Amino acid sequence: MSLYAIGDLHLHFGSVLKATHQRTDPLWKHHEQKFRLQCMRLLQPQDTLVLCGDHSWGRNLSEAEPDLEYIATLPGRKILLRGNHDMFWDSSKTQMLNERYQGRLFFLQNSFLPYGEYAITGTKGFTFEGPFYLDQHRRIIGWDQDAEAHAQKIIRREAERLRISLDAAQKAGYTKKIMFLHYPPTCILEHESIFTRLAEAYSVEKVFYAHCHGAARFHDSIEGTLHGIEYQLISGDYLKWQPWKIF
Repeated sequence: MSLYAIGDLHLHFGSVLKATHQRTDPLWKHHEQKFRLQCMRLLQPQDTLVLCGDHSWGRNLSEAEPDLEYIATLPGRKILLRGNHDMFWDSSKTQMLNERYQGRLFFLQNSFLPYGEYAITGTKGFTFEGPFYLDQHRRIIGWDQDAEAHAQKIIRREAERLRISLDAAQKAGYTKKIMFLHYPPTCILEHESIFTRLAEAYSVEKVFYAHCHGAARFHDSIEGTLHGIEYQLISGDYLKWQPWKIF
């Protein structure tokens, strides 16, 4: 019974492809076929696969359904987190999605799932991504203060959702926890954040995040171990479409 994770599939079986890099970058050519082959090679029916957001380019559930069906037919138990591009999944629709895909997909929001002696916790997360102001050497010399203030509101909301997830696991008696986010835990200006502090406060062992795809973004956040917690980027193109084996 193994645990795997990956993010940023950006499927578009039922919708218009919106990202230029998916048309031009060789790594993205037929990526859905590459990913399926990796899953069929690695995953067994008893395994668990966590997908850390940006599943579909679909603007609504009707457009996203073929992408969700593709995910549902992969081996093992599938746990999904919200990503910033998952327009089909408003937070208020989580219960409906779980009822609709019961036994096939689980949409993680304000909750947790068990994996052996571990609790799988998480939320979409958020981080400030600019606009930044650069000097002639491309060093950051300032940023949009209004945009940052707006970002902080979303960060506080997502941190509360993460706290609910962690509290639920704690109340159920789980002392071992793994945290999944869509957004990285810190922005390029930070060494820590409310998400890293929550991970420490709840004795999380590992944190996995996505969103940073494209080589220029692979090193935007924490890599390796910080204060005893392992941090790992699991964006699909970073992993070259091979799910990351956690256990």
